[in-house]
Amino acid sequence: MTASWSALPTFYDEAHVRLGQSLSSRAGDPPGDEPGDAVAWLAKLDVYPLLAPEATSSGAPSAPSVRSLCVAREILAYRSPMADAIFAVQGLAAHPLVMEGRHADLVAQVVAARRLGGFALTEPEAGSDVASLRATAKRDGDAWRLDGEKTLISNVGIAHFFVVFANADPSAGKKGISAFLVAADASGLELEPIETMDDHPLGRLVMRGAPGELLGEVGQGLRFAFGTLDVFRTSVGAAAVGIGQRALDEAIARVKGRMQFGKALAEFQLVQASLAEMATDLDAARLLVARAAWAKDTGRAGKTEVAMAKMFATEAAQRIVDRAVQLHGGLGVVRGSPVESLYRSVRAMRIYEGTTEIQKLIIGGALTS
Repeated sequence: MTASWSALPTFYDEAHVRLGQSLSSRAGDPPGDEPGDAVAWLAKLDVYPLLAPEATSSGAPSAPSVRSLCVAREILAYRSPMADAIFAVQGLAAHPLVMEGRHADLVAQVVAARRLGGFALTEPEAGSDVASLRATAKRDGDAWRLDGEKTLISNVGIAHFFVVFANADPSAGKKGISAFLVAADASGLELEPIETMDDHPLGRLVMRGAPGELLGEVGQGLRFAFGTLDVFRTSVGAAAVGIGQRALDEAIARVKGRMQFGKALAEFQLVQASLAEMATDLDAARLLVARAAWAKDTGRAGKTEVAMAKMFATEAAQRIVDRAVQLHGGLGVVRGSPVESLYRSVRAMRIYEGTTEIQKLIIGGALTS
């Protein structure tokens, strides 16, 4: 990697630098293209304890350091966007359990890589408008039964459990939205894969009386959902930086080695201009992410810093990867080439965990309030 978060001492202290150096040295070659390869690689890398730092020692899991998550996700996404996505969703699934505080054993299994989770919030008619979700939960004696559909849910096919959001009191509107723990093999739950432009394990949950365990109390669902997204949204920007760095490195290597008209592409001024824009975009994104992560960890962050980091980093990564494809010429669109794979991986980042448009509304609202 030609640049690094370790060059940002204002935001990352020595512990984070050491974490990055350790993960980089241990990561080695990226995993294969199958989800199982990524799962095994992440377990070997022993990165899951970052999601709940105290879970394996004291038994009382604590919230993660956002800076640690950002360091890890930049390194993971540089090597394998699929592995990064699986790691992130593992965090999304674990964090409501950390917030609730009554499932320390399950969190410990998550950080020990013995259980994989999923975060089931999105529905066919409820994406950015989370409060309009239609899945319901009804009491059945001491238990709860869930009905409804979730879609575009990550880790379907590899997860052992899902944190599912459903309305346990529809008469109360969004105040009835609650969180439930649902086993992936529960009766009444059907899992259907969804094929996307990328190869991540994504799917649909169809619930017809599926049993679920209430997390916390009725009506705390949005607290768990937004509290989780608030922690992990900044790290999406860090993953985008990792992808952007990989694309820039691939582009530099390509233009240095590719000869045209008797000289390397790197000697052409238009090529150098493209690289300059890519590098500047990348550094600006890295700085915004670092500022937001530092502010979150030190209690200084409002929503604006996080929204700026997520919006700019993901949009910048898209531009960087697109230019990398262009600089590769025909090879850039050959299926399986590094930049072609990055092109498919980077696109979803501008959508999940709050679209670019939603981030603009957050920023604009803060400026005019």
